[in-house]
Amino acid sequence: MRIFLLMRVFFLFVFLKVSVSIAQNHSQQRYPHGYFINPLAIPASLAGNFGELRPNHYHMGLDFKTNRVENLPVRAAAGGYVARIKIEPFGFGRAIYINHPNGLTTVYAHLNAFFPKLEAYVKEQQYQQQSWSVYLDVPRDLFPVKQGEIIAHSGNTGGSQGPHLHFEIRNTSTDTNLNPMLFGFPIKDNVPPVIQRLAVYDRNKSTYEQTPRMVAVKKTANGYVSEPTVITVSSDKVSFAVGSYDSQSASPNHNGIFQGILYDNGSEVIRFTMDTISYDATRYLNAHIDYKTKVNGGPYLQHLSELPGYVNSIYHRRQGNGVITLSEDKAQPIRIETKDAAGNTAQLNFKVQYKPSPIKQRPASGKMYYPFMINIGEGSEDCEFFIGEKGLYDSVRIVYRKTASSLPNVVSAVHTIGEPYIPLQEGMVVRIKPNRVLTPEKMKNVLIQRFAGTKKEVKRAEWQNGWAVAKFNSFGSYQLVLDETAPEIVLIGFKNGQDMRKATRLMFTVKDNMESIKMVRAELDGKWLCFTNDKGRNFIYRFDEKCPPGQHRLKITAEDEAGNVETQEYSFTR
Repeated sequence: MRIFLLMRVFFLFVFLKVSVSIAQNHSQQRYPHGYFINPLAIPASLAGNFGELRPNHYHMGLDFKTNRVENLPVRAAAGGYVARIKIEPFGFGRAIYINHPNGLTTVYAHLNAFFPKLEAYVKEQQYQQQSWSVYLDVPRDLFPVKQGEIIAHSGNTGGSQGPHLHFEIRNTSTDTNLNPMLFGFPIKDNVPPVIQRLAVYDRNKSTYEQTPRMVAVKKTANGYVSEPTVITVSSDKVSFAVGSYDSQSASPNHNGIFQGILYDNGSEVIRFTMDTISYDATRYLNAHIDYKTKVNGGPYLQHLSELPGYVNSIYHRRQGNGVITLSEDKAQPIRIETKDAAGNTAQLNFKVQYKPSPIKQRPASGKMYYPFMINIGEGSEDCEFFIGEKGLYDSVRIVYRKTASSLPNVVSAVHTIGEPYIPLQEGMVVRIKPNRVLTPEKMKNVLIQRFAGTKKEVKRAEWQNGWAVAKFNSFGSYQLVLDETAPEIVLIGFKNGQDMRKATRLMFTVKDNMESIKMVRAELDGKWLCFTNDKGRNFIYRFDEKCPPGQHRLKITAEDEAGNVETQEYSFTR
């Protein structure tokens, strides 16, 4: 019997050792250390990290600081070939994608100039497509690169708010982003995350139909504790969220945390991990945070529970979805841990106690809508709305209201659907009937406008049996607007007939009453001319071989979302 027990212990030891070895090998294969180098030739310091919380999306890579300057050399982090190029006014700005033999892709964004041969190739493609904004698949044998080779210079293009290099690592076959912090970059980090605040939710009702109870936390020698240490609640089902950030050694930036873990009575209930996220799922950030608190001007709060409509989530369940069931008058010990990718940990301990309240709460108004159901809105005879199966993250009551508009260019009632603090994952279809007869010509110029507070957006209406139809990603107020005003083209720094022989560029901007520019096209002597439009501001052409010395004719055409077109022609001497 003793020999049998010893054999069982031996085989269990071997099994555990092999299992750990397999797990380590899998991790090394997925996140190989030493394969990628720092893409900048200066010490690595981060302005932002993977999984950081941003409006409507997770941050999908690392933001390397460039010492607040532009045009630092950007190096290939590993050998491979240039696979794609993206140029756009917002987002990445100018970006390079490099595929590597190990099945991973690195992305470098907000760049200025590419290396000369690539820059010439991109320019040729822009003129072939007659578009400054391009997304190019580059033949794999055209631009091979070696590790450390200079591929571009850093910049501040696209959606960047200051000079830096945005860097990503993706699985090439799935295009899923991996956390670069797991690849062993030389970024010193001995600093644990900071826990700033705790929020408590009554999970007998929707997370969007309440304001969470905010609880202060205090740092002690043994970690963080709540104030008070025993939190009394009037609901027998609660969940929690934390405000927490991380930073690295010698860097004061408040970056995102890697993990959040919830324990109930010492046992792990649920955790979230920022290790891999796809761009298809990045909008689900709005299910991970307390969206209502954030859009109403509050801080970021990260749920330690998984909302029912969060698909392909970053959460990993151990004992439930993070909603804790409480027994009356029993103080239940809860522990929350937040971690960074280096394993530094912050710990918050507290107790929660359920005491029923004799005060009954008034039920909320509105019809209840649910995740994973096709929800048909109860509007009015001139308004309908449809929310798809993946539209909602949590069950919620949605209220509809109809009011009149006195604006002369508004050709419908104002239809308010839901509240802006209720997030949508997928677009909601809105259908509105005009309140007056419109000719077919005027119908072509109708936009559906959404507004909430100072925020406005418009979509060109599609007409279906007398209904104007468009899809929107947010709740708010909607109305039909007749837009018959063409855009305005404004020259900057030059005028019609000017001698431009000492100038280095042409520049103009386009204004629109609805801020809905759809297309801008410039032609020089009848041929398309490439004007940049970084950040959607000014259109700029820097003189090159496309504009030789002599007399020239510049034609600019602008079209707005409603189809109104403005064309202007100018002459100049070069």
